[in-house]
Amino acid sequence: MDNLTASDAFAALGHESRLAILRFLVECGTEGADASTLSAELGIPWTTLSHHLDHLKRSGLVNAEKQGRRVVHTASFESVKSLSTFLLQNCCIRQTRESAA
Repeated sequence: MDNLTASDAFAALGHESRLAILRFLVECGTEGADASTLSAELGIPWTTLSHHLDHLKRSGLVNAEKQGRRVVHTASFESVKSLSTFLLQNCCIRQTRESAA
């Protein structure tokens, strides 16, 4: 993951509602949830929810799949993992270098 991709993902998560949506979808696992479930569980109006879901999809953190007449949204676990790996990839490297010097 590069800085621009990570920056886009973090920007998407910089809104309380989008963070709540992603956390809820992570809890739902691979089954995901449709918009009506998300709206009811999180108390986010449909029109606002649609905007937030679009933002999360553009950043690659959420996937959407049409299943019959409904669209099921799931967390992109690979993207979430990649984002956390990006954040921690150089963990403690400066501390290790300074200790060795």
